[in-house]
Amino acid sequence: MKKEVGALILRLTVGVIFFFHGLAKFQGGIENTVNMFADLGLPGVLAYVVAFVELIGGVALILGLGTRVVSLLLAVIMVVAILKVKLTNGLLGTGQAAGFELDLTLLAMSTYLIINGNTLFSVDQILSKKSNDQKAVA
Repeated sequence: MKKEVGALILRLTVGVIFFFHGLAKFQGGIENTVNMFADLGLPGVLAYVVAFVELIGGVALILGLGTRVVSLLLAVIMVVAILKVKLTNGLLGTGQAAGFELDLTLLAMSTYLIINGNTLFSVDQILSKKSNDQKAVA
């Protein structure tokens, strides 16, 4: 049970953080993110994909819906963010630019959720229970 409670804390924390990061991309003007992606040599349309995955994925994690799949998508985003944006700034940053310590932490947390999942207080748990109940009836 302790493992599930710990995973729940990780799932909710990662969900909230990514939800607000995705929301900020839209509130701050998604075109700014599109331009940043283009400056990095990435297709600008990926800014929309990333913002939606962060926003919708954050909500999905909070609800406990598709935890492993959503965590995988968010982990990929963090790997790209570290390698393409923040690696040159170092772990703690430069004073003018952020380091990759938060990205690395979110990557580790997402990786834990990929490996272990979390069904405590989740939609996945409800769906799994209904599926098992239907199999038992059949």
